[in-house]
Amino acid sequence: MLDEFGIKKVKISLPFRLDHVNCFFAEGNDGYVIIDTGLNDHAAQKTWKPLIQNNKIESILLTHLHPDHCGYAGKLQEITRSAVYMSERDAIALNRIWTEEAIPKLVDDYHRADIDKTITKEIVGATKNSLPFVTPLPTINHYLTEGEKIKFGKYEYEILFTPGHSEGLICLYNRDKHLLFSTDHILPKITPNISYWFYGEENPLLSYEHSLNKIKQLDIDYVIPSHGEPFTNVNRRIEEIWKHHVQNFEVILDAIKDSRTIFDVCKILFPRDLTTYDYQFAIGETIAHLNYLRLKGECRRELVAGKWMYKREN
Repeated sequence: MLDEFGIKKVKISLPFRLDHVNCFFAEGNDGYVIIDTGLNDHAAQKTWKPLIQNNKIESILLTHLHPDHCGYAGKLQEITRSAVYMSERDAIALNRIWTEEAIPKLVDDYHRADIDKTITKEIVGATKNSLPFVTPLPTINHYLTEGEKIKFGKYEYEILFTPGHSEGLICLYNRDKHLLFSTDHILPKITPNISYWFYGEENPLLSYEHSLNKIKQLDIDYVIPSHGEPFTNVNRRIEEIWKHHVQNFEVILDAIKDSRTIFDVCKILFPRDLTTYDYQFAIGETIAHLNYLRLKGECRRELVAGKWMYKREN
């Protein structure tokens, strides 16, 4: 399918449970365009080397700030001397979160969330160890805007802002061919992680709900995600994803009939044993659900003895 559009899928291995990311490579107006990069590790370096060594790279387009999508961008930019495009919101956040200075704030926030000290220590250690996989950070030369057109392969694609999974995440849409590059906004087999990390948009899950409804209004026949294989019937998949979040709301509201901390709720929402990597996302997703319910007026929050306590409104 992608060959018909003049696009090459570049599948890059990841050292996580989610074991790959789909990046893309195609001709632009004045050279080749790269969409997303993988981590700055051997897998990405080996995969990109034959594609960039004999081709002029016009630009690197980053769909959002997560390391598996932008980690190798800074190094690729150095090698290819190409421009890097990204949404302004994620560009600002990218330069804030991947610094040593962000770690003390993370520790303070996790204390108020009542996160187990051992888990906090492991997450801090994992964060420090991850810095080489995302540095050097790229210089963002151009901020992507809603509705902007990007030539990629044989056709142009429209930039769609779909915040939720990240505050500045974008998708690419071709109206004539009814084709959507859904990036991490809509995935075929797993529900994208929607987390609040104590900065930026306070209600990312509400933003995500609006973004899903935005895609529902479009005429889409074929979806190409950043993880997994292409799929069809995007509206059915959207309904499945939102049903998952509604079920989480029900579990949480039942759990907070009595006051509970964020970590209390996290262990109820994710009762299985988790790795350090999984705990980062589980904690963030728990807070995002609690914020959605709190801002909707279905629960309240108060600081008690230095810990955030949540209780359902009767």
